[in-house]
Amino acid sequence: MAKITVRDTEITIISVEERDYISLTDMVRNIENGFALIEKWLRNKNTIEFIGIWEAMYNPFFNSLEFEGIRNSAGLNRFILSVKQWIEKTNSIGIIAKAGRYGGTYAHKDIAFEFASWVSPQFKLYLLKEFQRLKEAEQKALGWSAKRELSKINYHIHTHAIAQHLIPQELTGKQINFVYAGEADVLNVAMFGITAKEWREAHPDLQGNMRDYATINELICLSNMENINAILIDEGLVQSERLVRLNQIAIQQMSVLQGVESRKMLAGNAI
Repeated sequence: MAKITVRDTEITIISVEERDYISLTDMVRNIENGFALIEKWLRNKNTIEFIGIWEAMYNPFFNSLEFEGIRNSAGLNRFILSVKQWIEKTNSIGIIAKAGRYGGTYAHKDIAFEFASWVSPQFKLYLLKEFQRLKEAEQKALGWSAKRELSKINYHIHTHAIAQHLIPQELTGKQINFVYAGEADVLNVAMFGITAKEWREAHPDLQGNMRDYATINELICLSNMENINAILIDEGLVQSERLVRLNQIAIQQMSVLQGVESRKMLAGNAI
């Protein structure tokens, strides 16, 4: 579940089977008699046509016979159609009703944008803008999370190499942990120029560790360095030699990554 604010109106977005559904109830919450607008919109013949086409495209269990009856009756003075009736009669998936704390009428984003346009074209444009901003933020967070997970996976490769080549069997658990910490700091010093302990002392108010505050480029570089350090350990290089090599690699890779980022920014500005 997520929330966006459109012109001082907080709107809930939920995910149903990996599809985004936007609360129509939230859209009209601050409009006088707003809740009645949803069913008024639903009874509109053009609305019924649009939703019927959408359901036929995406809903294999859409009750087309019931839909035809509803479409034929639309526009008559005696025609009445509630959200509940529409869902029950047509087996709709484009419009759903939810109970509970975040209850109300929700519509698939394709349909929700149509409703927003019917309420106010200006409101629809603001809704589109905020929805797109949300999706971009989600993609950015997903990218960072993926890089963080990649770094964690490579950490296991890295520690396995340490266990195989640097930790004699007779070491105590405490000593082993010390060696692991020391090897982690080889990467920290090569990448950031300081150890984990020095970072914590310099940032007493921050939670977590320095890698939690790293950029995506830094995480990519660290991920590569963990693999390279594992290879260097396998080859028998002593820690001091590996530190120098890894620092050179960090400088070279960060220069390349930042160069790529700069070219993307220049290309974006030129468009």
